[in-house]
Amino acid sequence: QVQLVESGGGLVQAGGSLRLSCAASGRSFAGYSMGWFRQGPGKDREFVASIGWSSGRTNYADSGKGRFTISRDVDKNRFHLQMNSLKSEDTAVYFCNAQDISNNYWGQGTQVTVSS
Repeated sequence: QVQLVESGGGLVQAGGSLRLSCAASGRSFAGYSMGWFRQGPGKDREFVASIGWSSGRTNYADSGKGRFTISRDVDKNRFHLQMNSLKSEDTAVYFCNAQDISNNYWGQGTQVTVSS
């Protein structure tokens, strides 16, 4: 059974930093794209960043470019989202995701609140 478990959310002041982690288990993720999405209050879920589990290739939404960094630790089956220079508009529930052409898995989400 595939499980994705987020950690690292919390309350931070604007301009601060947080590091989210996602522990992935239950299968090999070779060839998967591992990513972070978020859903702010009253908004649709949106893409934040992704990384190829095998390739390490990264992709970012414009909202996080220059502020967010996604990384992976293949040995520990974890991937991370380092978020710097946080803004109030980054307030959202952040979900980790693992997907390939046939499968799409989600974590339960972790709340990030940025106070201004």
